[in-house]
Amino acid sequence: MNNSQQRGTDRSSDPERPRARGTDRSLARRAELIAIGRKLFADTSYDALSMDDIARHAGVAKGLIYYYFKSKRGYYLAIIEDSVADLVERAGSDTELPRVQRVQRTIDGYLRYAEHHQAAYRTIVSGGVGFDAEVHAIRDGVREAMIGTIAEGAYGRRAIPPLARTALLGWLCSVEGITLDWIGRPAAQGARDLERDTVRELLVRTLGETLRVIEEFEPSCQAPPRTEV
Repeated sequence: MNNSQQRGTDRSSDPERPRARGTDRSLARRAELIAIGRKLFADTSYDALSMDDIARHAGVAKGLIYYYFKSKRGYYLAIIEDSVADLVERAGSDTELPRVQRVQRTIDGYLRYAEHHQAAYRTIVSGGVGFDAEVHAIRDGVREAMIGTIAEGAYGRRAIPPLARTALLGWLCSVEGITLDWIGRPAAQGARDLERDTVRELLVRTLGETLRVIEEFEPSCQAPPRTEV
């Protein structure tokens, strides 16, 4: 795991992010609160929910949330980390598929996640509340995981030259922009009239062109045939 991913997943040293209490019951309770928080923040901004609101929706005393997460920010970051784990797991699944199909499924899973978890996706991509270094680190970890998954699908390996990584990062940043635009506009403005399959094929095609440009600069990174990507 790279440093960004470690920063995005290891919070044991953060005073606002204590380790979960050790019993199975408390771990299950903490996971339940995170699941509730994911639903609450799915389409509601961070500032729009107070701790009183959260406790009322969760049907628990506010002190229980403080017990597990210390603060609203600690609770929010735990929810974002849980969302990120879900996104990365979806992106890295289906490893038994042929490599090119795996790339296509990775992009499709990415779009599905963004479509159904819009608030969390926006937070991950935009960097959180204001400039939040921890959420930026989480976002960077997601990007590195996605680049690794795409590289493995395209080249059969995660270790790639710096130029190839930079090009794939540029493509991924464009994916973020397209995805934000796609989920952000109401259907009346046209963007949501685009089916997910159409957006996926657009991203797959632009990835194919990126891979072919990479091959021009880095012959060791051969792009799949045009008939595949």
